[in-house]
Amino acid sequence: MHASEEDRQAIREAIRKICVAFPDAYWRDVDRCGAYPQAFVDALTASGYLATLIPEEYGGAGLGITEAGIILEEINRSPGNGLACHAQMYTMGTILRHGSPEQKQRYLPKIASGELRLQAFAVTEPDAGSETTRLQTRALRKGDKYVVNGQKIFISRAKQSDLMLLLARTTPYEELKDKTQGLSVFLVDMRDIKGKLDIQPLDMMFNHHTNILFFENVEIPIENRIGEEGKGFRYIIDGWNAERILIASEAIGDGRWFVERGAKYASDRVVFGKPIGANQGVQFPLARSYAHVEAAACMRDVAAEKFDRGEKCGAEANMAKLLSSEAAWEAANACLDAYGGYGFAREYDVERKFRETRLYMTAPINNNLVLAFLGQNVLGMPKSY
Repeated sequence: MHASEEDRQAIREAIRKICVAFPDAYWRDVDRCGAYPQAFVDALTASGYLATLIPEEYGGAGLGITEAGIILEEINRSPGNGLACHAQMYTMGTILRHGSPEQKQRYLPKIASGELRLQAFAVTEPDAGSETTRLQTRALRKGDKYVVNGQKIFISRAKQSDLMLLLARTTPYEELKDKTQGLSVFLVDMRDIKGKLDIQPLDMMFNHHTNILFFENVEIPIENRIGEEGKGFRYIIDGWNAERILIASEAIGDGRWFVERGAKYASDRVVFGKPIGANQGVQFPLARSYAHVEAAACMRDVAAEKFDRGEKCGAEANMAKLLSSEAAWEAANACLDAYGGYGFAREYDVERKFRETRLYMTAPINNNLVLAFLGQNVLGMPKSY
């Protein structure tokens, strides 16, 4: 189901209304204490907006990636940050597209209602970052279960999740002819871990509850494997376009926040007898970053529309992520420059948003790999790695 423009505007206004209840001070305190924004996530869950992409038959709204992008954009356009809960939106897509009817019925309605939280997505490893086919966490089949040993890093919200999507190796790398095979996807129920799962928080520059995970003989029932054994890499890739579009939406929200805050401050702040925004050295960087944010939003819209029509959109989704993250970072710097010394003071929130938006150029995929994808797969140039 696709919403009309009127419905989409209503979604924007509804999200803005929710966000009004969580002003700058709320997010500032959450960041300062390293806390999880539970009250905000609860409010968003209760509104049903985290279930936007889940079909109506499973209790969701059954809307498209366009509407999901609007929700995350508006969260980031407020003082908030959608990374606190965005995985609840798209991670379930692996179950939806590749899970069995029993798995869909068992998990999706409870994810839609918020009874189950699927916030954690365990792929990256200390020695296998972007080269996913090299990951070594092993899931060894033993009868009616798999036994998992290994470690994952940069896994967000593991302590705030009931369920975790895990990509693990079921066939040794050296035994494979096709290196994209031999990986499988599992749904780990972290409410009832058999074996030892050690979750150690990482001290990061942003408050996204990021961890390193150690698996020691963790048992996963065979019925919790999603799809065929050894096909997991393809299942994960299948969700990457959605993730890129949603990450782009968050970056666009950040970019608009920076432009709006910077423009207002530059209009109000008087130095040498006039508003600093009258100086082209302050005005032009904000105006230029505004143009780039809006252009990136157009690319995001193209990618989202193609995704919702079921068309191939790898190039568009990657370009949306690239352009949006760069535009947001440009806007962040223009805003910080406009604020001057005040921009570094926590009470103005610029430094917090500044730290948060920088991530989008690096994760969930580094922009250099986006350029490599475009160079090789779109422009037809030789592979660079």
